Amino acid sequence: MARVYNFSAGPSMLPESVLIKAADEMLDYEGSGQSVMEMSHRSKIYESIIQGCESLLREIMNIPDNYKVLFLQGGASSQFAMIPLNLMNGSGKADFVITGQWANKAYQEASRYGKANIVASSKDRTFSYIPELDKSTFTPDADYFHICVNNTIYGTRFAKLPETGDVPLVGDISSCILSEPIDVSKFGLLFAGAQKNMAPAGLTVVIVREDLIGKARDITPTMLNYQIHSDNGSMYNTPPCYTIYMCKLVLEWIKNEVGGLENMKAINEKKAAILYDFLDSSKMFRGTVEKKDRSLMNIPFVTGNDELDAKFVKQATAAGFVNLKGHRTVGGMRASIYNAMPVEGVEKLVAFMKEFEAKNA
Repeated sequence: MARVYNFSAGPSMLPESVLIKAADEMLDYEGSGQSVMEMSHRSKIYESIIQGCESLLREIMNIPDNYKVLFLQGGASSQFAMIPLNLMNGSGKADFVITGQWANKAYQEASRYGKANIVASSKDRTFSYIPELDKSTFTPDADYFHICVNNTIYGTRFAKLPETGDVPLVGDISSCILSEPIDVSKFGLLFAGAQKNMAPAGLTVVIVREDLIGKARDITPTMLNYQIHSDNGSMYNTPPCYTIYMCKLVLEWIKNEVGGLENMKAINEKKAAILYDFLDSSKMFRGTVEKKDRSLMNIPFVTGNDELDAKFVKQATAAGFVNLKGHRTVGGMRASIYNAMPVEGVEKLVAFMKEFEAKNA
């Protein structure tokens, strides 16, 4: 069976060696006579899996000791409520940079719990750029400052982080976690859904500075309180056991096969350059994002003709390049080239695009 090149925005490709190892261990994990899918989350053998996953994540991301790593459920979208319930309890204010749908949803949810302030937005040009920030618009006593570091739908990213002073910076890194080194200490809290770069869907990772835990408002449901999950080692209830196991395998792949996040970044920059260089030289295809704000992970592009876009997506799918249709708010196409996408996959996609352009010019 031939495997396709999957350019889905998520759930996305997983490293082939990870899938092979998971298949090998499906019926018998390390001589236990059982699958990870079957074992008790309270067992010693599973304890070694979840603790090993956290240890690897801390090592690879260089997470400082004064940060907690929480393995949660509910998707990254659950954090849009969880963050204000746990953090928005000082001044009751928070700042937001609206760079796409996910930042906007976080803003709308936080507005239910306090005063949410939009400091900048790129909605005026379909979120095709990262807006310049004016510190005079920041709320000095905000409880936190929220950004979506990489925008999955629109293909932009913060190349430079906002300087928020004593206000904790909160970063949604769902579509860029583990793609390059990130200075965790610049953030009060980071969160990510796992289904793009870490594991299959079902796991949400939160990395939160210890001093921000324990401030949840009284009405916060038990399952939405960071303190509960921190005190119980992400084991207050049954965690997404198998997804955490898969995350551990992916982290082992990054450490042992890729050689860490600096190497991962170099590979991702190479892949992105191959596609962006073609888009910049093409007479048919063009990227939709300002060059200075281009994502390494998600690359939207169009021909400018809806019928031609549809024809391209159909023929690309038949050729083994799947999930290239763009989000409805942007149109055209989008190639998500997360960590597991090999360089070869991007090279072959560009070769196909050149061929399509030649035939349809």
